[in-house]
Amino acid sequence: MQIVRYEDPSTGAPRPGLLVEEHLVAIPQVPSLAELWALELEELRALVEDAGARGPAVDGGARLLAPVDGRTEVWACGVTYEISRQARVEESEHSADVYERVYDAERPELFFKSVPWKVVGEGGSIAIREDSTLDVPEPELAVVVGAGGQILGYTICDDVSSRSIEGENPLYLPQAKIYLGACALGPGVTPAWEVADPCSLGIELEIERHDELLWSGATTTALLHRRLDELVAYLRRADYFPAGAVLSTGTCLVPPAPWSLEEGDTVRIRIEALGTLTTRVVRGLDGARAEMR
Repeated sequence: MQIVRYEDPSTGAPRPGLLVEEHLVAIPQVPSLAELWALELEELRALVEDAGARGPAVDGGARLLAPVDGRTEVWACGVTYEISRQARVEESEHSADVYERVYDAERPELFFKSVPWKVVGEGGSIAIREDSTLDVPEPELAVVVGAGGQILGYTICDDVSSRSIEGENPLYLPQAKIYLGACALGPGVTPAWEVADPCSLGIELEIERHDELLWSGATTTALLHRRLDELVAYLRRADYFPAGAVLSTGTCLVPPAPWSLEEGDTVRIRIEALGTLTTRVVRGLDGARAEMR
């Protein structure tokens, strides 16, 4: 079962729903996912299981949208895997020691990633910047955090990044990480009660160019350097999320330099128990804006 957001075939309006054994079912009790993330875990489970058993089926042809809406914020973590530390040190021209210190520090690296309307969903287009020369997808396990701080579910995140911009100076991180088309989530949210151990999930990344496999890699969340509850606790230390938050937990699958994404590439991320997130690549603001229409 996955909690999803879809485009109603009859009205075009976004709606929350469930994918149950490949069948799409509406969740009529709430108008948005943000209202679900305001619930406690047991409340969410009761509502979702009731909708799964009795909710109306949705006609075929509904398009899946990114599973985030309303006032829910998307945040991300960095340098949470050993190989991520190595990659950030290698790409940094002047401040490699910054990433060395973050990896071993008590406080994790956290940064804002996106507002909901900028997030790309399954089958959409991620973007690479015109002013960047080295761009990579970053496949990550993301946790959906409820308003009360509980982990409600898990989804796939592509934390698209400009390695060339961040490598010039760590203070350029927002420009490397936060721009239109730099975040993809999906295909849906697998409820927490259906994932036995989120810290032992296989992750696979495949990148195709001209219908040929160009790069692939695999890893596991067992290599995470930090606990998920620790990351969530730091996110909530001095902040409040009335509609919940999505927190992406970092990556350890980064194609080595000088490899870089190009327009037209297809990026496919699979995480065990969570499904597959497939996107295509566009370059520049115009391509990213076209995706938002």
